[in-house]
Amino acid sequence: MSKNGNGHKNNGHIVEMAERIATAEFEAYNPKAVIEDAVRLILLNVGEDPDRDGLLRTPHRVAKMYDELLEGYRQDAETIINGAMFDVEYGEGEMIVVANIEYVSMCEHHMLPFTGKAHVAYIPRDKVVGLSKIPRIVDMFARRLQVQERLTNEIADTLETYLDPLGVMVVVEGQHSCAALRGVKKHGINMVTTAKRGEFRTNPALVDEFYRLAGIR
Repeated sequence: MSKNGNGHKNNGHIVEMAERIATAEFEAYNPKAVIEDAVRLILLNVGEDPDRDGLLRTPHRVAKMYDELLEGYRQDAETIINGAMFDVEYGEGEMIVVANIEYVSMCEHHMLPFTGKAHVAYIPRDKVVGLSKIPRIVDMFARRLQVQERLTNEIADTLETYLDPLGVMVVVEGQHSCAALRGVKKHGINMVTTAKRGEFRTNPALVDEFYRLAGIR
């Protein structure tokens, strides 16, 4: 019997859900409904009563939250850029820097948030991309289950693929809830990851200039 006094009803719900999972019936379900059922199971198994007033709408709220925080799975870079590449006369070998791009992501190991800023630079070859596109690319990858190292490289690889620049550099700073709330329980740790492509790999002076322009050194 569960602690909340609804053991018979709750156990029946668990059995029903287990049968649906076993028969792959979930594949035909609305994703939000599946998440709501999963949250309800979590509440039951931590000893809560999902039918009490304070928790009645919690599964719905959590499903809605995941839909927002993980919307990057429904996005792609080609649609985001949407042809917004422009011929612009720009100094040969000069870089364009977009700094202090705030992001929110979710650690794939514990599904806890990590937040921070991304700093992006590229050296155009023939074209530049619309300013809003770079923050949107950052958000697209951030709003997936992530590790910061992969997030950094995915941003750099996408810009290199679609912009065909002479060089790309991405620096991502992150503060991780999984380190602050559990495990080592250390607050204020700032993790920094970098990804360099093209001329940024071979020219240290460009790297130094990027750090200076972005204000991160």
